[in-house]
Amino acid sequence: MKTMFFRFVAVMLLVIPGVMATYGFLAMKDAWFAQFGPLEANPHVLWGKLALGLVLFLCGVAFIGGWIFFRDRKRNYVAPRFKAKRPKK
Repeated sequence: MKTMFFRFVAVMLLVIPGVMATYGFLAMKDAWFAQFGPLEANPHVLWGKLALGLVLFLCGVAFIGGWIFFRDRKRNYVAPRFKAKRPKK
């Protein structure tokens, strides 16, 4: 029962940043395409929504990318230049 809970927590650690990155991408898309709306709606770029979307997108992608990188480093799937440096004796 414990392992199932720990696996659920691990999946949530990946799902939450994934949802965050998805929402950030959609917010950036909505902010950008708001300027192409009807002319009587005062079209302009929503800079606040665009900036928030960019931050959410970058944070989510960076977390998931870091997670994958350190998992692959632990399993020796990375190129030699990315492997952990051993102290010289």
